[in-house]
Amino acid sequence: MTERDEEISTAMPKDLDALPRRGAFRLRGLEMTRLESFVDAAFAFAVSLLVIAGQQVPDDLDTILRAFNNVPAFAASIAVMAIFWRGHWLWSRRFGLEDGISILISWAMIFTMLIYVYPLKIIFGGMFYGLSDGRLGQLISAHSVAKARAVFALYGLGFAALALEIGLLYWRAWQLRAPLRLNNAEQFITRGAIVGWCIPASVGLVSCILALTLPRDQISWCGWAYFSMFFLLPAYRRLRRRAGRVSGATRNDSAS
Repeated sequence: MTERDEEISTAMPKDLDALPRRGAFRLRGLEMTRLESFVDAAFAFAVSLLVIAGQQVPDDLDTILRAFNNVPAFAASIAVMAIFWRGHWLWSRRFGLEDGISILISWAMIFTMLIYVYPLKIIFGGMFYGLSDGRLGQLISAHSVAKARAVFALYGLGFAALALEIGLLYWRAWQLRAPLRLNNAEQFITRGAIVGWCIPASVGLVSCILALTLPRDQISWCGWAYFSMFFLLPAYRRLRRRAGRVSGATRNDSAS
């Protein structure tokens, strides 16, 4: 066991079973670390970049009404950001890690998120514009097909990178399973979370590839590809529950 592993092991309570639980997972990170606080602040800043009114407060009724056309896109963008925020929050609660590698991955996540927020807002604005026949959202004004492909590809890369970074955080926790004293159920959940976050990462990469390869009149399919997660993730959770019953693992991995 390395010196860092010994530090982590020493920081763990002697009686882990006395810790509060979420499902079958004993929560080692009940107190917010400086790392989690900084990530939360970065998410809050990213959300502020999604404001429905643009760069300034509306000063007349028509401008206010036009700003409210962006509410659905704003809500959808917030929902996507909340998925990744919750992923980091749950990882923090489960493990309470603040080692060098976890900090590096979290910083990479912050960097990715602050870049990703721009194509996120554009894509959802364009989606609601198309669905509402121009009544909601905003038109994506790309002067060439290449630029439209680039926006969708950047969105896919950002989505995949954020999911992969959370998966890497769980991979780091898996590497430290000995000093963290993960029991069998917790190891089962951790392994499941690693694979689970690879699903949205894969969908993002597939969407990116579609954006770069589909014919001009079919580019929109790279956006609809994300809806496949409504089927893939529940199917994966059912497989995990079935595997848990077979192996006798006790857990609640619905949040992983």
